[in-house]
Amino acid sequence: MFCLRVPTDEAWAAEAMRDVDAVLVDQAYCEMKAASNALSLAARHPADMEVVRVLTEVAREELDHFQRLLSLLAVRGLKLAAPPVDAYAASLRSAVRTLPQEPGATSLVDRLLVGALIEARSCERFRLLASATAGDAAQREVHALWDDLLASEARHYRTFVDLAVRVAGDRAQVSARLARLADAEGEIVRSLASAGGDARRRTIHG
Repeated sequence: MFCLRVPTDEAWAAEAMRDVDAVLVDQAYCEMKAASNALSLAARHPADMEVVRVLTEVAREELDHFQRLLSLLAVRGLKLAAPPVDAYAASLRSAVRTLPQEPGATSLVDRLLVGALIEARSCERFRLLASATAGDAAQREVHALWDDLLASEARHYRTFVDLAVRVAGDRAQVSARLARLADAEGEIVRSLASAGGDARRRTIHG
């Protein structure tokens, strides 16, 4: 899917759905962090007003998702606690710093491409979750949520890549950089899966 090198094992969704409440709480934090990240990028790079406009629109949509999840958590009698550490996102951002500098690979371009990869992995996993809950009357509301979010993450993936191209001014350079980052992302996913740290978390949106 998109630029991903390593597919998520389809058994991941079944394992995740054994504790739907935990996944929903985790997802709420993911959406909150995604909104914060988009606004942070916009605030740090205000020179291009189109980039700022698009990023704030992404942030608004992520906040809408967060509020939707808050409502669902309230209905289910769930609460938020201290946000968990997202090893996936932290590892991906660290991996960027190990890559050699290349033409067009500014810090903003790299952060946008990290965002694109996170959205791509998110979309892939929402597809698995939506498939796992399809036709389950007891999970109708959760299935609708997964279905809506996977479409949103697909749009956000394209948005982040397009913004990176706009900033870099060269699609070929951005594609090459994204390919290198995708290789690193695949290794991170393999490592987390083998360590058993990826059984429940959607591992996106840090």
